[in-house]
Amino acid sequence: MSNDRRESTMQVIAFSNPRQPHWRWRIVNYAGEVVEESSETFGTIASAVAQGTKRLVQMNVVDNSQPVRTFRSTAHLRGR
Repeated sequence: MSNDRRESTMQVIAFSNPRQPHWRWRIVNYAGEVVEESSETFGTIASAVAQGTKRLVQMNVVDNSQPVRTFRSTAHLRGR
C-alpha cells in the first residue's frame, strides 16, 4: 500500500432510521469498520455531521486499518 494515503482517512457519516427520523453520526475507519456511533440524535444531517466531526477531532486517533478487498479473482472459474 502506498504511503501517500492521507492520515485522516476516518470518515464521519450521518444516518437516520425510518422509525426514528432524527439523525445520528457514525465514525468509520478506512476499512469500513464502525469506530464510534452517537447515541444522541440531531434534528438535521448538518448538525449530526458537525458533532461527529468534533468528536473525531477529540479522539485524536490515527487510522492504521487496511481497506477491505472488494475484488475477487475469478481465475479459479476459467479452467472449467
